[in-house]
Amino acid sequence: MDGPVHIAITRRVCAERAGEFEAALRDFVARSMTAPGTSGVHMLFPPPGSTEYGVLRSFASSGERDTFYQSAMYKDWLKEIAPLVEGKPQFRELSGLEAWFRDPHASPPPRWKMALLTWLAVWPVSMLVPAVLVPLLVGKLHSALVAGLVAAGIVFILTWVAMPLLVKITHGWLHPSTSQNP
Repeated sequence: MDGPVHIAITRRVCAERAGEFEAALRDFVARSMTAPGTSGVHMLFPPPGSTEYGVLRSFASSGERDTFYQSAMYKDWLKEIAPLVEGKPQFRELSGLEAWFRDPHASPPPRWKMALLTWLAVWPVSMLVPAVLVPLLVGKLHSALVAGLVAAGIVFILTWVAMPLLVKITHGWLHPSTSQNP
């Protein structure tokens, strides 16, 4: 059995059709969230002067990924946006730490930077969450359930708070070549 799969897809959009593409993308993302095995979708909008849009899509497994990209829903989406885009989509499978540090305009930072930043996030979160939850839950729930809730709390904070914040704050350090460009 394999684990979660993250796919980064980038598309160049015809500049004069960007508004139509954004509306179609929002609609498709909302509809596609019901696809079996889909565990998340993030839309990446281009900076001023660019027409490269991105989608970071997560699946429960490679089988779920394959099923999604062979589905009628996805094939219909490709037909719908064909007049709005230029060229073929670029697919890139992200694994491990690289998924956190994706920058569509730069290569991933060195693994040591990704590991150091992840450690800086995990260290305080792994102390804070148990300090808050354990006193509230011990004696009320089985210890295995308490441990599971603590782990869930750590993952939640890392996924939606700590890592996005740290990656944003340290973007210049992680991607120095893109930070120097205007």
